[in-house]
Amino acid sequence: MKFNNGNWTMIKAINEKNNYLHRALFFICLVCIHFQLKAQKGNEQQMNVFIDALMKKMTLDEKVGQLNQYASNWSTGPISPGGNIIQEIKEGRVGSLLNVKGVDKTRALQEVAMQSRLKIPLLFALDVVHGYKTTFPIPLAEAASWDLNAIKQSARIAAIETAASGIHWTFAPMVDISRDPRWGRVMEGAGEDPYLGSLIAKARIKGFQGNGLGSLDAVMACAKHFAAYGAAIGGRDYNSVDMSEHTLWEIYLPPFKAAVDAGVATMMNSFNDLNGIPATGSAYLQRDILKGKWKFKGFVVSDWGSIGEMVEHGYAVDKSDAAQKAILAGNDMDMESRSYTANLAQLVKEGKVPIAMIDDAVKRILTKKYEMGLFDDPFRYCNEQREKDAINNPQHRIIARDVAQKSIVLLKNQNNLLPLSKSTKTIAVIGPLAKSKEDMLGFWNVPWQDNSDVVTLYEGIEKKVSNSTKLLYAAGVDPNDTTKSGFAEAVNAALQSDVVIVSVGEKRSMSGEAKSRSNIHLPGVQEDLIKALYATGKPIIVIINAGRPLIFDWTANNVPAIIYTWWLGSEAGNAIANVLFGDYNPSGKLPMTFPRTEGQIPIHYDYFNTGRPAPENTKVVNFRSGYIDLPKTPKYAFGYGLSYTTFKYEGLKLSDSMMTKGKNIEVYFTLTNTGKVAGEEVAQLYIRDKVASLVRPVKELKGFEKVYLNPGESKVIHFKIDRDKLSFYNQKLEWKAEPGTFMVMIGAASDNIQLQSSFKLID
Repeated sequence: MKFNNGNWTMIKAINEKNNYLHRALFFICLVCIHFQLKAQKGNEQQMNVFIDALMKKMTLDEKVGQLNQYASNWSTGPISPGGNIIQEIKEGRVGSLLNVKGVDKTRALQEVAMQSRLKIPLLFALDVVHGYKTTFPIPLAEAASWDLNAIKQSARIAAIETAASGIHWTFAPMVDISRDPRWGRVMEGAGEDPYLGSLIAKARIKGFQGNGLGSLDAVMACAKHFAAYGAAIGGRDYNSVDMSEHTLWEIYLPPFKAAVDAGVATMMNSFNDLNGIPATGSAYLQRDILKGKWKFKGFVVSDWGSIGEMVEHGYAVDKSDAAQKAILAGNDMDMESRSYTANLAQLVKEGKVPIAMIDDAVKRILTKKYEMGLFDDPFRYCNEQREKDAINNPQHRIIARDVAQKSIVLLKNQNNLLPLSKSTKTIAVIGPLAKSKEDMLGFWNVPWQDNSDVVTLYEGIEKKVSNSTKLLYAAGVDPNDTTKSGFAEAVNAALQSDVVIVSVGEKRSMSGEAKSRSNIHLPGVQEDLIKALYATGKPIIVIINAGRPLIFDWTANNVPAIIYTWWLGSEAGNAIANVLFGDYNPSGKLPMTFPRTEGQIPIHYDYFNTGRPAPENTKVVNFRSGYIDLPKTPKYAFGYGLSYTTFKYEGLKLSDSMMTKGKNIEVYFTLTNTGKVAGEEVAQLYIRDKVASLVRPVKELKGFEKVYLNPGESKVIHFKIDRDKLSFYNQKLEWKAEPGTFMVMIGAASDNIQLQSSFKLID
């Protein structure tokens, strides 16, 4: 088009018209936002008036009752170890119950609450960690998907089923950062990285809380455990934590701050002491940081019995002293220690606890009950038909299978042994977990009497292969045993087969709360079984089910194909079969570093360099930092994971060589699928601050994108680096970016950097 004055006049007129439309739309948006905020403010004022009026009617004992949570075991009725709780509910001395599930039970108990003087409804809570009736992969497995939408969807389905069963509140997500795989609770979290962990925390909270509290398919989320529980010394559950303020703020607090920013309804404090003060009694954590600096508006619940446990810590004389310390520190609700209900009223009367602190805690809890709509209708979550429809929705299983296959990590595929042909003549399926239903679910699944709908590995393979394929099976060994009496049967099955699939790893009881292990090698003699099968000369595929990173160096060095499947839930067998036979191309990447041996723990990718760094993948020489008996590098690095296709990274470009105030650095590169099948790649952005006032990590994850590409297809990937991604907590614990040179690294894993460049930050 040739431009002349007429063209420019026309363009000017169009631009003026567009500008007018933009201004008009902007004005309309402002008006809408104004009325929306006005409505919200009006609703908030109405809520505050209601709650303030209710609290004026409450006795001190009734206020303390709202801060009291009991566990309930349902037999002929709800029974608590401390006695029958029915009378206490009628007297308004219980604010919440946990471990009650099902519309019939929650309705019956809520009816009891409606017999109390003020008819304040109960909150029902349950540990819905990775699914309710439909069990999804354990959280650490889902983190391996690096798929935030899938993770959010998993929590969304869990919330739909949970809320439909009369439950208002889940004790999830666990957002603890952990760098020690000996700690059994790593299975509940998102791994070792605060950036990835923060994004996953937000995704889970958005999934659980949906369109907002009060929606019939939403539950209150609870970010736990506040704080630094994942750094328990020796990887031993409930143990002490000792760390610098800098490490606390830089590594362990970010996912909790992300949870608050995402609108999480509640927080749970942790069992550990932090630098000598139990978290339950820490005013620094709960009042100064959470309710003060972060302006958290929800309420804090103790972990099970943790208020009373401050006596065992040696931090409180007795439960009365513990109750005083906990409420003053900012702990609002007492889960099962019975410290508040027995002592708080007296502490107020003695002047040891200001009534204002009781009132603040009560108002926080009543606010959540109001937001859930329970004052309007205490039984609004008790609809039997909605419960039946939700927990029997077949679409939920389809989504669970999709999330499960996305969580699988391909660790090794020598000579492209995988995927297998569905018409393979004879397949030996061997191993103690191949036919186990319970061990597919993983720890912290919601208990049900019947797990017959869980798909085992054997069942998944059986449905996938052709009618002409023959399957042979042998357990071979029990993970809890050291006997090798089953080896002969397993070897015989292998000798008759064309390919051997071996399912090994941890039983469900081997990872989770109170399941710390000093030895994280494959349990029992399972690796000896693999060696015996390997000696047959048959092609071997090892599938590892576990709740944590395990050590299996011999297998890693010798077996041609290894798939890490974690614990995948209800659809485990179908998801694994999809990967084994190529119906799904694995795309998972490790969210935790896998050590070569326990002596390397704690181990993580974002370590500080030393003044004497040892060369990579070699034993230390010439007085360098490392080991004399093995390389300092891990067996499998953070971010590692293979595919059935290959990807090429090229053409890295930065928008500028300098970042000045108010500007960002735009990063571009091209990713190409150079293989023969479609697949997804998680392209990862790492940054290194070369010189700073504090030593900075050798690299830090600051962005990633999961990209689907067909064979031969290319896509330009874009990352934005803003000042926040360059910032860190300095010696004064100020969040600042310092001028200097920054390395930009793009790769397929933390140890597989394909492209790099640099720029300078100028103040």
